[in-house]
Amino acid sequence: MDLNSDVGESFGAWTMGDDAGVLAHVTSANVACGFHGGDARTARATCGLAVRHGVVVGAHVSYRDLAGFGRRFLDVDPHELTDEVVYQVGALQALARVAGTAVRYVKPHGALYTAIAHHEAQAGAVVRAVVEVDPTLPLLAQPGSVVARLAQAAGLRVVPEGFPDRAYTADGRLVPRSTAGAVVHDPQEVARRAVRLALDGTTTTADGDRVLLAVESLCVHGDTPQAVAVAAATRAALDEAGVPVATFL
Repeated sequence: MDLNSDVGESFGAWTMGDDAGVLAHVTSANVACGFHGGDARTARATCGLAVRHGVVVGAHVSYRDLAGFGRRFLDVDPHELTDEVVYQVGALQALARVAGTAVRYVKPHGALYTAIAHHEAQAGAVVRAVVEVDPTLPLLAQPGSVVARLAQAAGLRVVPEGFPDRAYTADGRLVPRSTAGAVVHDPQEVARRAVRLALDGTTTTADGDRVLLAVESLCVHGDTPQAVAVAAATRAALDEAGVPVATFL
C-alpha cells in the first residue's frame, strides 16, 4: 500500500505544514506546482527533501487559485485547463530534475480533484494534459470517478486512492470540507481507518455505515497542525498490521 501526502504548499513568507516531518513517514509526495500553493523555491526544496527520504515525487496540479488554495470550483475552459495542467507538470519536472529526482505521477488537488470525479469536460482536460506531457505517468484518482474511467480509456495507469482522514458519503464520494466532521483530525482514528482500507477495502461513511473502496494508495494531508502525528500513526499502524508500505511504482 502506498502512503502519499500533499506537500510543498508553502508560498513566499507563508508556511504551510511540516514537509520534512511528513516525508519521514510516507512513500509518495504530491508536490504543489504553484497554482494552489507552493513556489519555485519551495518545490525545488521539497523535491530535495523527497530525495533524502527516498520518497517518490508526483505533480500536485490544481486550478489557478492561490487566494482560495485551490479549494474553489472554477469553470475553466477545458482547453485552458489542459494547458495549465501541462504547464504545472512541466515546471515541476524541471525543478525535480535539478533536485536529483523526477516527476513519477500526477495527482489533482482540492476542488479540481473533486470536480473531475463527475465533470466530464474537466476530467477529459486533465487526462488530455497527462497524455500530452507523458502517457507513462500514472494518475491518482477516486475509485469509480469519471476521470478514472476516461484515463483508463486513454491508456493511462490509474491508481485508485483513499483518504483515511476524510469522511465519505454512502456512494463513495468525499464529504465536502465545508461540512462538519468532513475532516478526521485524531491521528489514531485516521490510523484505524487506514488499516481498514488497506486490509478489507472499506471505510466509515458520514452516517456511520461502511462503503467499499478498493484502493492502492492512501492520502494523509500535510496541511493540518497534526499532520506529522497523523502520518506517523498511520505508518506505524500499517506496519503493525503487516501491511507492506511501498510506492505503487
